[in-house]
Amino acid sequence: MAAVKLRVLAVGFAVSLALSACAPAAPAPSSPTTTDAAPASPSPTPTWTPSEFDAALSAELIEMLAQDQADRLEGGSSGPGTDATRTERLRQIIRDRGWPTYSLVGEQAEDAAWAIAQHSDHDPDFQREALAWLRVAVENDDASPGNLAYLTDRIAVGAGEPQEYGTQIGCGEGGPVPATPIRDEATVDERRAEVGLPPLADYYAELEAICAEDEQY
Repeated sequence: MAAVKLRVLAVGFAVSLALSACAPAAPAPSSPTTTDAAPASPSPTPTWTPSEFDAALSAELIEMLAQDQADRLEGGSSGPGTDATRTERLRQIIRDRGWPTYSLVGEQAEDAAWAIAQHSDHDPDFQREALAWLRVAVENDDASPGNLAYLTDRIAVGAGEPQEYGTQIGCGEGGPVPATPIRDEATVDERRAEVGLPPLADYYAELEAICAEDEQY
């Protein structure tokens, strides 16, 4: 089977992020990795409380996203704007303030926090931690259900497991291809509708042009 290029895709959702939902390849078996950093302290239990808007934190998250996108447009991450650096900062924010909610930072910065978590594939434990906090915020109507769906699928694909919403799509020889199978695909549109996503066929139609363009490079 030809390899699927997982270079795309998140068009038509949340914010116009270049490569923001780039689906990670299903993992190959690997041995545990080591790091010089001290182990992170246990995550507190995810909670939600109404928050006053924090303009400084909102601006910081938006700037972090700008750095994230600049790194990707330049073809890699290096220096103070790396994914690992942004992950650690977002971890600190979540543990200090909870998930960056609409009420705390606004919709644009909430999207920024999601994108940073989405690009934290190097730290799946943190992604799961972020997902738990995001889920609580969504349950309290203070964060994006669509962002929750994308991060749910991102984590599943990273673990080589089926997707719930079919958000993580790559380009195969014949066009868009799910990075991993979609669970009960016959009912996926029902799940997508629940989180405000368009039908899977509409999503694929958007991606056809991207895949066609991708084949030229």
